[in-house]
Amino acid sequence: MKDNNCIFCKIANGEIPSRTIYENDLFRVILDNGPATEGHALVLPKDHYANLFEIPADTAAEAMKTAQTVAAMLKEKLHADGLNLVQNNGETAGQTVHHFHMHIIPRYKGDGQNILWKPGHPSDQELDAVLGRIKG
Repeated sequence: MKDNNCIFCKIANGEIPSRTIYENDLFRVILDNGPATEGHALVLPKDHYANLFEIPADTAAEAMKTAQTVAAMLKEKLHADGLNLVQNNGETAGQTVHHFHMHIIPRYKGDGQNILWKPGHPSDQELDAVLGRIKG
């Protein structure tokens, strides 16, 4: 199923040209037009799912397999030192296009990117309270 108003649906299904680096029956993987690093790619499902909460579990598993295949290719071909796999859900989390997608971001020593977070320092009581809310 596609959303005719979704730019990623149009790209994933070949209606808009892209720099495709990999494709299978379910996904198209393209180079990001605003890359964080050389080789930054997006895994786009050909069907429309707004986010992680809408994509079926089996399709999400296939997205991970596709990302794994492409990540290995990028590491080998571009000699990346590592990589980040990023998937955002909701505007607060940084999602700007509401079509499920995964970022594969090759990392290079000294690339200047900081795709990290500052670890918090909760007390045992705070962690236990969160655990209780989740399991409660």
